[in-house]
Amino acid sequence: MDAALRIEIFPADLDRTVAFYRSLGFELLTRDEGPPPYAYLGLGSVRIGAIESEPVAPGARPHPVGTEIVIEVEDVAALRDRFVDAGVVLDTDLQRRPWGLSDVRLYDPDGHYLRFTDGL
Repeated sequence: MDAALRIEIFPADLDRTVAFYRSLGFELLTRDEGPPPYAYLGLGSVRIGAIESEPVAPGARPHPVGTEIVIEVEDVAALRDRFVDAGVVLDTDLQRRPWGLSDVRLYDPDGHYLRFTDGL
């Protein structure tokens, strides 16, 4: 049986969220002005739906009390460089972890915690 995972996030400002995820390399696949406004973003086989909703304080989502979105990529070092070139603020710069993988970590504008790792 094949399966795929798509997550849905609920940002306060859809335009800001789309711009942020595009700066990470996501492609805007579809957009619907709603109501509620909705965007569907993709990076490789990763899919994120974003539905504009009431603001939530980003402090309510910090790691480790919220959800950590882990995205495996082929070359996390190159992706990290692209993030820095795009002006993305990193929470944790590229690090080799005790379990043998390297990753870079950051928060999106609404406080969702993202970890990009070289697990592929």
